[in-house]
Amino acid sequence: MDKILLNNLQFYGFHGLMPEENRLGQRFRVDVELYADLKKAGQTDNMHHSIHYGEVYQVIKEIVEGEAKNLIEAVAEQVAENLFQTFNLLNACTVKIIKPDPPIVGHYDSVAVEIYRERKL
Repeated sequence: MDKILLNNLQFYGFHGLMPEENRLGQRFRVDVELYADLKKAGQTDNMHHSIHYGEVYQVIKEIVEGEAKNLIEAVAEQVAENLFQTFNLLNACTVKIIKPDPPIVGHYDSVAVEIYRERKL
């Protein structure tokens, strides 16, 4: 299956279990892999046979910068669901939500959740 990749999308949201996360917010990074048959798009050079990256970005932005959720698992799930609702050509997707600065004591680069979902037929 062909893939479209959007890497290191950056947003500011208010997701988390801690009250300060909901009040102050924090940065989030998102990576997505969109699985679709892109052969016709490549042959015709016609956007109607592909998935528009800018529209994908907007779908993700509305969720990550939207209503606060306790878990980034829930953010990832909503991103996947909305992508399937918006893009008929999408067969499957991988969504990775990265919290670079969670309120956890310790030394690390980030924490993240990654999910893979397929379109239900």
